[in-house]
Amino acid sequence: MRVLILHSRYLSGAVSGENRVVADEATLLRQAGHEVRVLSAEPDDRGLAAQGHAAASAVWSRRAASQVAGIVRSERIEVVHAHNLFPTLSPASLSAAHAAGATVVMTLHNFRLLCLPATFLRDGRVCEDCLGRTPWRGVVHRCYRGSAAGSAALATSLTLHRAVRTFDRVARFLAVSAFVRDKYVEAGFAPERVRVKANFAWPAERRRGPGDYFLFLGRLAPEKGVDTILRAWATLGTRAELVVAGEGPDRDALRAAAPDGVRFLGAVEPGEVPALLAGARALLVPSRWYEASPRTIVEAYACGVPVLASRIGALPEAVADDVTGLLIAPDASRAWADAVLRLCVDRESERLGAGAFGAWNDRHSPAAATAALEGAYAEAVASGS
Repeated sequence: MRVLILHSRYLSGAVSGENRVVADEATLLRQAGHEVRVLSAEPDDRGLAAQGHAAASAVWSRRAASQVAGIVRSERIEVVHAHNLFPTLSPASLSAAHAAGATVVMTLHNFRLLCLPATFLRDGRVCEDCLGRTPWRGVVHRCYRGSAAGSAALATSLTLHRAVRTFDRVARFLAVSAFVRDKYVEAGFAPERVRVKANFAWPAERRRGPGDYFLFLGRLAPEKGVDTILRAWATLGTRAELVVAGEGPDRDALRAAAPDGVRFLGAVEPGEVPALLAGARALLVPSRWYEASPRTIVEAYACGVPVLASRIGALPEAVADDVTGLLIAPDASRAWADAVLRLCVDRESERLGAGAFGAWNDRHSPAAATAALEGAYAEAVASGS
């Protein structure tokens, strides 16, 4: 099959999970014998707030639409698979691909088509004010990077493309979790056009034994809940070590509040992550917002490492309680401390680690991902949309 992948890259580069998913899925498809062309673009780092051209492109990029149509026709593309379209490609690319004769598929990595920041998060709390509505409340609150101009550009794009039914050109939407799918269906997307395709992880060094430390890996920001596990560690003393890997706006405050037994690594390169995971007793995901489907969870599973996660958003479907890890209420520091103590028992860490590896092998391996992608493409083409 001849496939064109569309992606407006995030400026965070290889640190971006979505950037890596796009690159890895292209590799998977090539390994399976498909012809793959990737059309990616990286926006100006001034963004929509400061650059009028970028704002206009987010609404309707004639250049991107023309380029996509030309590739589809000249290379006889059968499937166009879109990922992130904002701000450089715009939804106009979907219409152009469809008009040129390709079947269009789009991955829903987050809530981008429903919410300006794509997170359902405002001021550190879950917010669904724009769910199923035009996103002008997001403009009022400057939800896109604190910018009125950038928020207005994205809101205009989403409103326009809903009005002209651009998203009807997509034969199948691939949601990264059932939770994401349910939110899109709640917003009015046709259920039969939205299917779940989970993230995958490459094979990695498998953990030997129960692991040495507990690991948080991600952005140090309020919604990630790192402060909750620091309060838990204050009650644990030195009975367990916590390693915090990542950077973000809360870095200094979290370092200042950290009790004994906590070590901060700062940012780590993607290539360092598998070895870091392979030494962990558990990966901690203490989020207090709607995580769509953290790729770090399936990367932990590939290493045979269990996950302790908040019971919110898509996390309860990603973590099978008492099978691949444990689910804990967000912000419940005492419950988090109890869960950590439970994983300090070697046999419990090893039991849940075996469950985690089994989940990767069954549902999140490259073979499973290849079958899911090929199945989605075949279904989309057969639909005739």
